[in-house]
Amino acid sequence: MRVHFLCLLLIIVEVVWGQNTPKFSRNDFPSDFIFGAGTSAYQVEGAVAQDGRKPSIWDTFTHAGEMPDNSTGDIASDQYHKYKEDVKFMTDIGLDAYRFSISWSRLIPNGRGDINPKGLEYYNNLIDELISHGIQPHVTIHHLDLPQALEDEYAGWLSPKIVKDFTAYAKVCFREFGDRVTHWTTINQPNILAMTYSNDLFPPMRCSSSSGLNCKPGNSSVEPYLVGHHALLAHAAAATLYKEKYQGKQNGLIGLNVYSFWCVPFTNSTADVTATKRVLDFITGWLVNPLIFGDYPEIVKKNAGSRIPTFTKHQSEKVKGSFDFLGLNHYTTVYVQDSSKSPQKGLRDFNGDMFAKLSATKDGTPGQYTPSYLSSTPSGLQKILEYFKKVYGNPPIYIQENGRATPYNETLNDTARIDYLSGYLNATLSAVRDGSNARGYFVWSFLDVFELLSGYQLRFGLYYVDFESKELTRQPKLSAKWYSNFLKKSKEMNIEKANLHALTHSPL
Repeated sequence: MRVHFLCLLLIIVEVVWGQNTPKFSRNDFPSDFIFGAGTSAYQVEGAVAQDGRKPSIWDTFTHAGEMPDNSTGDIASDQYHKYKEDVKFMTDIGLDAYRFSISWSRLIPNGRGDINPKGLEYYNNLIDELISHGIQPHVTIHHLDLPQALEDEYAGWLSPKIVKDFTAYAKVCFREFGDRVTHWTTINQPNILAMTYSNDLFPPMRCSSSSGLNCKPGNSSVEPYLVGHHALLAHAAAATLYKEKYQGKQNGLIGLNVYSFWCVPFTNSTADVTATKRVLDFITGWLVNPLIFGDYPEIVKKNAGSRIPTFTKHQSEKVKGSFDFLGLNHYTTVYVQDSSKSPQKGLRDFNGDMFAKLSATKDGTPGQYTPSYLSSTPSGLQKILEYFKKVYGNPPIYIQENGRATPYNETLNDTARIDYLSGYLNATLSAVRDGSNARGYFVWSFLDVFELLSGYQLRFGLYYVDFESKELTRQPKLSAKWYSNFLKKSKEMNIEKANLHALTHSPL
């Protein structure tokens, strides 16, 4: 029976790869192009109440039962205790780099003030372990997990006070870890951070009462713009500090991360084409335009009016050019249909200001968004990289998140993920060949983690984590072996049957 199963598996893998294996190798990329995988602190570390760590807004959110599966990140993948094992697995795959974030409330539990020695020790140990195995640490300073203490004191990102506290926190990171960390990302996707102030999906769960959502009283018409503004100022302040005080002796790079769809008109009508450009300006340009040009896109300022803050001349000069690279999180493409002739009634929010409906497939009804894990459009990544080249002057870009979710009960033979990754890697290579300044690609995620939208209902990992076991056992999925084969092979990825058999049976 076991022999028949293995034969069937080989047939399945051969068919899938025979159809979708790209004719390219790692050697087709620039020699200094970085390949890695990533996670984030709350999603992977666990140990939320150990060794001096205090709650973040995600602890409060999950403990209130707000996740669809009522889960929490209390234990998550327990990387806090299993980091040495995980780094060994990274070495087995052959990763150049590991992207992870620092938990603000683990390093500085109250958001400001005293450093937690145990938190400092953990991140020093993790960084040292990575470097001892030849893996570059790519560190994100803030990944959505604001200390609850700052949320309680002054509403966190809604207050300009956050700029000073974030900069002080970043200074600790630079001072303590910068001698070994050469790639810093200040804030993970602040456009998504800001948009959470108009829905009930993420903490701190604030939105307008007229939205009908289950959230705390807020103002979805104003708060997203305010949060985005403060995030840009905080990034610029931290980047300025780094460039003036640390970069010269530490020789690192600093950047900001942005989430971006690629957008395609739902029809070829002028209205839909115009709406598509508008959506790109709102979702991507909202953050990137100030970094490149010193101000928000004109259409964003026009539609938001007085509800969006304005930069002073000094602020504009600080924000403009305040990066060495941009991080890009990209998962899928959306179709855009104009809705300017039937604007949203009542109070306008960020989404309403776009005057557009989004859908993940052209077969779907506009406005009915399909989760990204059900939609794979590799050409969208190539297009968004071309867009950055054409519109923003081709800045250095690291693709910091790209990956495919599968159901919780997936098997180790995740051929759908292999198909997804091979397609998006091929799209990245095509963009690089066309002149894109993309410099690295990170799979989301290195291993299965607590997912911010779905808890443990979905898996993104190259490594399977048995969340039912006390040991949280890790096992490489077929995608881990595929990625490892790509990273370690110098010849063209035209895998023959014998190689498939060896790969399927390889221990990794």
